[in-house]
Amino acid sequence: MQILVSGATGFLGTALCHRLVADGHQVTAWVRSVVKARRKLPPQVVAVEVLPSHETTSWDAVINLAGEPIVGKRWTAERKLQLRESRIGLTRQLVKWMAEAPRTIPTLLSGSAIGFYGSQPANVVLSESSSGVESFPHQLCRDWEEAALHAQDRGARVCLLRTGVVLDAKQGALSKMLPPFRLGAGGPIGSGSQMMSWIHRQDWIEAVCFLLNHPTLSGVFNLVAPNPVSNLIFSKQLASVLHRPCWLPVPGVVIGLLMGESAELVTEGQCVIPKRLSEAGYAFRHPQLQGALSDLFP
Repeated sequence: MQILVSGATGFLGTALCHRLVADGHQVTAWVRSVVKARRKLPPQVVAVEVLPSHETTSWDAVINLAGEPIVGKRWTAERKLQLRESRIGLTRQLVKWMAEAPRTIPTLLSGSAIGFYGSQPANVVLSESSSGVESFPHQLCRDWEEAALHAQDRGARVCLLRTGVVLDAKQGALSKMLPPFRLGAGGPIGSGSQMMSWIHRQDWIEAVCFLLNHPTLSGVFNLVAPNPVSNLIFSKQLASVLHRPCWLPVPGVVIGLLMGESAELVTEGQCVIPKRLSEAGYAFRHPQLQGALSDLFP
């Protein structure tokens, strides 16, 4: 396939591009810096800073993963605008570019997040048909998805990738959690009762490729493992595979002071399951947290 990827130099995009190239696809990465992209991406990937002309290439799919990291900075009014523009604004650009193609580009896989559901009680199990709770993450994901769905106007199938906490030993959220645990000072955040809906990075990549290669599938897909856990259980299992204690909880009020409104991303959560992905026949490599963490930290 001829595939255009946005967000190709990110944590997930880089790994996915390596996989797509290994599978024999022709990959073009729409990036902000070709120089940076050349340091991170396989040499077979064509990196461009401007969306390419439709005159020279007939595209089979677009994978849209671009977006400023939502964790790490306080959600000031300016930051919220940046987060929206990097997701919604860019997605609108991509969909407009797709609409200008002389023939329909058949597939758009577009990033989203389980933040769509907002913060929900631990006993509420959420599938793709569940409603979201009004909040900034919900509004951001809702509008992001709506922008992507306009690709359907030209006949493209659209898969919305509602991604949970992606686990990897060297990058992403888990890598930021590791230092205190390695020092033996790790523990749950707040009460630890908030649910964490996670997925091993290998499963995330496999699931995206699964959706890419099954042209009858469209709509919303929760990219999470089938067994979410509480933050307390996650902390205990992480400590266990690292052979460290789990005893020092981080007070929620401290996180709130440090992160402001964005603290809800770690002090609250949602119990999300991959109902549609499982029904479609995807078989998870790492369905249980203990096995996933043991794979990352053998």
